[in-house]
Amino acid sequence: MKFPLVLAYYLPQFHPIPENDEWWGKGFTEWTNVKRGTPLFPGHRQPIVPGELGYYDLMDKNVQIRQAELASQFGIDGFIYYQYYFGNGKYLLEKPAEQMLRTPEIKTPFCFCWANESWRAVWHGLSSENNILIEQTFPGKEDFEKFFEYLLPFFKDDRYIKINNRPIYHIYRYSHFPDANLFVKTFNELAVKAGFDGIYLIVASDIDTAMQHDHIHGWVGLDVFQKMRYSKGYIFNVNTLAGRIERRLLNMLGYTEDILKQKKPLVFNYIKGVAGMNVHIPHNKFIPCVFPNWDNSPRSGMRSLVFNNANPQSWKKHFEKAYKQVLENPQLPGIVIIKSWNEWGEGNYLEPDSIYGNEWLEATKEVIDKYKNQNTESNIASAKTSVSSV
Repeated sequence: MKFPLVLAYYLPQFHPIPENDEWWGKGFTEWTNVKRGTPLFPGHRQPIVPGELGYYDLMDKNVQIRQAELASQFGIDGFIYYQYYFGNGKYLLEKPAEQMLRTPEIKTPFCFCWANESWRAVWHGLSSENNILIEQTFPGKEDFEKFFEYLLPFFKDDRYIKINNRPIYHIYRYSHFPDANLFVKTFNELAVKAGFDGIYLIVASDIDTAMQHDHIHGWVGLDVFQKMRYSKGYIFNVNTLAGRIERRLLNMLGYTEDILKQKKPLVFNYIKGVAGMNVHIPHNKFIPCVFPNWDNSPRSGMRSLVFNNANPQSWKKHFEKAYKQVLENPQLPGIVIIKSWNEWGEGNYLEPDSIYGNEWLEATKEVIDKYKNQNTESNIASAKTSVSSV
């Protein structure tokens, strides 16, 4: 039996960079947001405090080594590093991945997700969607070629995750390309030239596009959230749970005037909030995406969205549903994505915290071990039956 590949998004914004110093103040990292978390309602658990790893700096390679050890110990098969490339050779937050590449002691397999969008001040709680800090550009074929040259040492690394000799590469906003076909054609041609069989392209938006193009091999089940973030229209009825979440996300990200009137965070019970996720499989490229917790109030204050009462046992049920769904549908790509390993500013993490310690990770491993052990027991029983019938 082929078991799902369990991958977790990995945020590299835990070290100072000159740009963040300029925009937000000297020494800014994601921890700056985390530390200023404040309880906004009775029972609201803020600030969230990290556990074993503390307020780490990813420029300390020992932190990445320990993260890799934890991932391996608790069944996480790999990290999906968020990658920020803005065109014309401009990278941000690239140093943790570069350090990982030259540090063989960091054992965790990995791949990249190109977060191909402009950085806006709205992500840190400001109301204007037009306040662009750094703009995403797509200069053309020559720039894509140079980008591929940068990526090639990563692709060639034994730790880089490949399917059928194709390096996995995620695109966050496929529709953002002025010419997506040019990007795909360029990367596939260069991958073949480098000795691969092409690129295993996974997208995190545009379900219709994913269905129409054979060169897209997987689609992450975040499409609804993408539409919430980037569409001015509404998908769900305002009287439903999904409708209220949708409108809050749109408000949070600056797409309606209601954000300026928001007086309190939108709070949902975690168990009820995730109950309807990943119920249906829309197509055979589907990759479920699940999250252990969510509270972005350290970033967005009163305009935040909080899934309250998340705990390791409720996370275990949410994760198990997705894991089992992939296990029982072998036509799917065979991947489960966890959002995220360490997005602490959004209260969205698997790493040890000060209240539950390793329990988020332990719950994850319990699910994985449950199905692997069941398979082992089934094989043993089958073998005994075969022997007894001889």
